[in-house]
Amino acid sequence: MPHFHSKKSIWYCVLIFIISNAALFSQHNPYITPEFSAGFSAASNENFPDRKIQLQGLLHYSLQNTDATKEWIQRLNFPVTGFTAGYTNLGNNEALGSAYSLMPFLQFKNFKNERWVTQINLGTSYFTNKANPRIDLDNRSVTTDFVWSFRAFTYYTFLKNTHTHWRAGLGVFHHSNGHTRLPNNGYNSFLLSLSAQVNPPDTSDLTSTLQPLKKTSYSYLNFRAGLGQNVFYDGFPFNNKKEVYTVSGEVGKVYNNILRVGIGGFYRIYEHYYDYINDNEFLVRDGQPYAHLRSNPWKNASNIAFFTRGELLLNHIGIELMVGVNLYKPAYEVDWYLNDGWDFAPREIPDIWVYGEFNSKYEFKKIFSTRLGVNYYLKGTNTFTPHNFVAGIHLNTNLGQADFSEVSLGYVYSFGFKKKN
Repeated sequence: MPHFHSKKSIWYCVLIFIISNAALFSQHNPYITPEFSAGFSAASNENFPDRKIQLQGLLHYSLQNTDATKEWIQRLNFPVTGFTAGYTNLGNNEALGSAYSLMPFLQFKNFKNERWVTQINLGTSYFTNKANPRIDLDNRSVTTDFVWSFRAFTYYTFLKNTHTHWRAGLGVFHHSNGHTRLPNNGYNSFLLSLSAQVNPPDTSDLTSTLQPLKKTSYSYLNFRAGLGQNVFYDGFPFNNKKEVYTVSGEVGKVYNNILRVGIGGFYRIYEHYYDYINDNEFLVRDGQPYAHLRSNPWKNASNIAFFTRGELLLNHIGIELMVGVNLYKPAYEVDWYLNDGWDFAPREIPDIWVYGEFNSKYEFKKIFSTRLGVNYYLKGTNTFTPHNFVAGIHLNTNLGQADFSEVSLGYVYSFGFKKKN
């Protein structure tokens, strides 16, 4: 099966996408927020290296959105957007090294309370030390230079003066490479923080002159094509990235130019699955448990699913979450059989090898497909637009366990605009 040979193409796209998205959020009233965090990271595996307290230094370039003519800004009660640059000391420089992060963010008030806010970041991080489990079996955390990074924090402003607002924060920080190389146990960190908003704009009178918004809705059709990358399992030669191709269709409604809700279906073909079956690898040979997959390699390397999807629309930017139900994904059984058993399975697997068990955890992950990501719309969604094009970057998972990283392009046709008095 033909495929692309660019090992880092997905991550280059991620980095370009992040930087361009950060620029597109630009508004008036910029300010900076330095932040210091301390906490701990959970062990990524048994016998994980000892760690001291994890320390982070972050700088948020914050943009107070004040343009009430944009419906998403008014409906989200004038949120703050921007991007975060940060440095993380993981608590063991020799074994784990450090991480450098760049992440766009959205920050909004909790229940319209000025003192309580929540900030969500989604971006990428570069790690100075990659794990090499073939040499060091105690570290199975991060095996690529660049990884996905997700951060969620809640802040309370406990002190305000003329030029500085002091905040205490509590949150989580997650790193994962999106199944582009195995092992990929990632990092999960739990942190407390202290931050200072320097010369933030006064937002106390922003709502005083607002006109009531009218409720609107319209329907849409969405067609999307995606190109993903992942690895099969951590044995040679199956820990090299190959492609996952996706086509999908969706129908749904957009409410108040800010919330997109739809249902649809997708078809995927996994290059790793196809090559494993078509090349007559170990588990699909005569006498092995999956020999029947060779009857039709293309069909058995495919994945068909129905899904429901929600997306928060911020004019040109969309933040989406998809949950799907797999109707057909036969090769995932081979995937689990290999990956949930002993590590570093050789190409010719000996009789003593221990494979994964098909337990309830397997059943749930086989059934549910999920996706989290960010989209960019060519035309802003602040007003009704019949024709639009969208590009996206996503992390696809099997019920939260990374499956593949993906870039996509799509076309959106909208119709049936309605406004309520």
